Amino acid sequence: MELTDDDVTRFREDGVILLRGAFRDWVEPLRAGTDTLMAHPGPYERSYTPKDGSARFFQDLCNWQRIPEYRDFILHGPGAALARRLMGGSGARFFHDHILVKEPGTSIVTPWHQDSPYYCVGGEHSVSFWIPLDPVARDQTLECVAGSHRWKNHKPKRFDGTDLYADDDTEELPDIDAHRADYRIEGWAMEPGDAVAFDFHTVHGAPANTGSAHRRRVFSARWVGDDAVFIDRQGRGSPPLRHLKLADGAPLDGPDFPRFA
Repeated sequence: MELTDDDVTRFREDGVILLRGAFRDWVEPLRAGTDTLMAHPGPYERSYTPKDGSARFFQDLCNWQRIPEYRDFILHGPGAALARRLMGGSGARFFHDHILVKEPGTSIVTPWHQDSPYYCVGGEHSVSFWIPLDPVARDQTLECVAGSHRWKNHKPKRFDGTDLYADDDTEELPDIDAHRADYRIEGWAMEPGDAVAFDFHTVHGAPANTGSAHRRRVFSARWVGDDAVFIDRQGRGSPPLRHLKLADGAPLDGPDFPRFA
């Protein structure tokens, strides 16, 4: 798809934008890759099974180098061009992939959070594409707080509510659900191949999948700009990427993070 100047302006002002049909041609390959991944999860697989006995929430990260369909999508799909246009600058660097599958009936809610405090990367420019591979109703979709990409980083939490970093003294996120009317919350019913593009700092969350008889498969592709630098999270971030040998503050570079001009 061709992004307009208005699209780019809205992304930069709101920190989130809907891209209808941007990845429509890649839905079937991404579904096939996800079938392979779920049958053979990677080392960063993080699935959650609710204590109430409802269906699991499957997650896995950083598999583009070993799943052929994912690799083809990253190297030859439209993500790099769209990311470069939204972020500005001369290049876009791929950061990582993230697969999220909420099985029908799962009670697990994705809490409101920002991605940036979890990631081992810093920089002014970033974009994540949240690409559903199944139809998603408005009451089951990703929601984003418009303008929150300008907020400072807040304390990152695990799914169980505990602090990710024991020595973190940053502020906790406000209780958005208790004051929804105070925020401009964006969310859309979506078709396979649509995408929500949002900044790593944008506050977002997603409901459970209790009201649907269908799974909700999502492929997320994360990109950064040429100003991206490595932040040493001591292997505690998400994904942990403990194998990286980059110095804190060094440019994000290497075979894990291909750059597209």
